[in-house]
Amino acid sequence: MTAVADIAQAAGPRPVQADSADPAAAPQAPWTVLCVDDEANILAALNRVLRAAGYHVVTAMDGPTALQMMQEQAVDIIVSDMRMPGMDGAALLERAQQRWPGVARLLLTGQADMAATVAAINRGRVLRFLHKPWDEHELLGAVAEACERVALEREKQRLQALTQRQNEQLRELNLDLEHRVAERSAELHTAHEKLRQHYLKTVKVFSNLLELRVGQAAGHCRRVAEVARDIARTMGLDEEQVLQVFVAGLVHDIGHIGLPDRVFARPVQRLDPEDATLYRVHPVSGVESLMSLDDMQPLLPLIRGHHERHDGQGWPDHLAGAAIPLGARILAVADTFDDLQHGRLVDARMSAAEARTLMREGRGSQFDPEVLDVFLFITEQSKPSRPSELKLGSGALEPDMVLSRDLVAPSGLLMLSAGHRLTPSLIQRIREFEVRVGVLEIHIQAVARSRT
Repeated sequence: MTAVADIAQAAGPRPVQADSADPAAAPQAPWTVLCVDDEANILAALNRVLRAAGYHVVTAMDGPTALQMMQEQAVDIIVSDMRMPGMDGAALLERAQQRWPGVARLLLTGQADMAATVAAINRGRVLRFLHKPWDEHELLGAVAEACERVALEREKQRLQALTQRQNEQLRELNLDLEHRVAERSAELHTAHEKLRQHYLKTVKVFSNLLELRVGQAAGHCRRVAEVARDIARTMGLDEEQVLQVFVAGLVHDIGHIGLPDRVFARPVQRLDPEDATLYRVHPVSGVESLMSLDDMQPLLPLIRGHHERHDGQGWPDHLAGAAIPLGARILAVADTFDDLQHGRLVDARMSAAEARTLMREGRGSQFDPEVLDVFLFITEQSKPSRPSELKLGSGALEPDMVLSRDLVAPSGLLMLSAGHRLTPSLIQRIREFEVRVGVLEIHIQAVARSRT
């Protein structure tokens, strides 16, 4: 085998001829050269030279026969004479290029008319043309170059196909990853929301347990928390801050747990100096009792400061104005409003309107003016009925209904938190409780009803 043929063989395996064939699936085999000429002696000469160089050679004596052979077997290179009866070389190579663009095309011509040769090259996109009679080394060099071109084109197609497959696999992996991330994020969000709801329910229950020892003030912390939450939300605080104010409201009086019973037997204004001193320690005691709980740390300044006054005459730290945390200023308003209505500050219980009238006198002295104005605005507005909830008797309750408001006993004790989903056993316990204690106000999310 000649050195030129070695180069051709090194270029790689020939491709399968079929239109949809995968070049990467081609078997290892000698390069196949199709020689087309209407003269038998020319074909014999081409056959002899190319076979000696290690090529697999097939021959045809006219264009239609050549096209039929290319249809039936794989061809890497076609070497065609220009002048042939019927279909000439230009037409043959043009047809071959249109049908099998991966086949390299060489043209043999004995014509002196270069214009016709150039036209034929352009029509068939011929790689090279050779003059007849040809130089053997030039012929073998042209065929070897054609093999290299075919090999490079095949490798390019293989790499493009590989890149496309890898890109598609990468796209699928990315989509799968995005799907998994979305699923995991949804799971984490659901888990976080469940933890948040359990946290709030636990705090509410704990808050009610604390109030069991103060008798007439039962439900105080829950009411303060709800009013404080409405004030914070109306003032434009973000939901995280609103939640902090709400939870702080539920536990703002946790320091009461360390006070003797006699402190709760009289309104604050009638406490003797000794008991008044004990009472004023409860914000500090409450903060100290919650110091070890990480989740409670943002709430401690609110709990400690809910008895501070805007003019600096409050306690325990005598803070004034903006030095008092905003959440504490909000709690101070909500706490006073509830205490006035339940006789915790003075002997006589006040109506909501009376309490608001008295609190107006403390605007700018006891209370932050902005907070008080917001409080007055939201509590003096008539509250429309909620279209998204229904008030039902226990006999109308059904499994899977969801409470839209806290379920509170006549004593003020929290029984179930808003958002609780009812079960058959829970509905039965509610009905039994009503038989013993009295009718409850039960508010249900209208959209959560399973049957109507």
